[in-house]
Amino acid sequence: MTSQPLSATKQAVFERFSRHVSSGKAAFFLQTGIPLVFGKREGPYIWDIDGDKRLIDCHCNGGVYNLGHRHPEIISTLVEAASRLDIGNHHFVSMEKAALAEALADVSPGNLECVVFGVSGGEAIDTAIKIARKATGRKGVISAAGGYHGHTGLALAAGDPKFKAPFLSDSSDFLQVPFNDAAALEAAVDKNTAAVVLETIPATLGMPMPVEDYYRKVKQCCEKNGTLLIIDEVQAGLGRTGRFWGIEHYGIVPDMIVSAKGLGGGIYPVTATIIRKDLEFVFHDDPFIHVSTTGGADIGCVVARKVIEISAAPSFLENVNQLAGIFAGGMAEIAREFPGLFTGFRQNGLMCGIQTADPGYGPLMSKACYDAGLLCIYAGNDPSVLQFLPPLITEKETAEEILTRLHEAFSITQNFINA
Repeated sequence: MTSQPLSATKQAVFERFSRHVSSGKAAFFLQTGIPLVFGKREGPYIWDIDGDKRLIDCHCNGGVYNLGHRHPEIISTLVEAASRLDIGNHHFVSMEKAALAEALADVSPGNLECVVFGVSGGEAIDTAIKIARKATGRKGVISAAGGYHGHTGLALAAGDPKFKAPFLSDSSDFLQVPFNDAAALEAAVDKNTAAVVLETIPATLGMPMPVEDYYRKVKQCCEKNGTLLIIDEVQAGLGRTGRFWGIEHYGIVPDMIVSAKGLGGGIYPVTATIIRKDLEFVFHDDPFIHVSTTGGADIGCVVARKVIEISAAPSFLENVNQLAGIFAGGMAEIAREFPGLFTGFRQNGLMCGIQTADPGYGPLMSKACYDAGLLCIYAGNDPSVLQFLPPLITEKETAEEILTRLHEAFSITQNFINA
């Protein structure tokens, strides 16, 4: 696999980043031969800072760039909003917050009608767990082993041990069970369980697809015990699966949905914890009991409304489903050509995982994709799986180019393994 010497410009950036941001991260990318520094970015493409390498972004920062980079409608919306707004003041009533919350309620199932805003996905998960604990008077939280919900307090505690153990965030109030095992979940839920929190499709776990009736059984278990079900749609939501929310595929309505990443259109960070109308009572005694100074910033709310307008359009979702069909067909051809390397394609819409035959192959494929002109990253908690998240605005011609470049990446990896 290729490795190019750094230009003077890039060398200077890496040295500065190493001194003042993260020496470990800088060293990692140099050692792996992926010395990427983002330069120009537009639509499905990013260019290296030197301008001599173009990548098609099939990582999308976990769904941040569902609409591609610098979507023109999102940019114009931000510019217009910036001409008259700032972040606002979280203490007061806001027209922009109200309008975005109403838009989210309109696209959410059941009686998910109230919204608490934040800045990061972790903060939004923290908020959901806080609401569940206050509403139920319980402390226990159950999540899926190998899942990921963020790096902040309660979200970190609900995540994988490799993230929380170094920061002494283990707690007996947080328990993990295998994903897709409804019996294990039912055995774990007890009178202390305030919430079950699950990613609709766990990305960091390698995109395992929910088995038939899994979510129906999870919902029944929660209802039986008086436990609240929190569905983490940070990556699966906003049209990624061909429906606005990924959980819509599975026939249940959770008590809360968490949205982040793509909600800000890759331009302004906005997150939302969308809750059942009756759960809003937790804020009645003291409406200032939970605040987020920059959460749901007025200017960001305007951007997020445009994201929803674009992403909820039937024609937009139909395009996602058509692209899903193109990629499914192309992956089947690649699978036939590389049977010892490519062992499965996990897919719901454009939320996909490319399963390889060995945990060492995911990192190799990440590097091979980079060499072939694609940005793809292996799943942190199952490195045999390459995460595949192309932008939802991808055109057919670009989809075909992605498949061609992915074929090249498999050839590079196969040759490297056989060498």
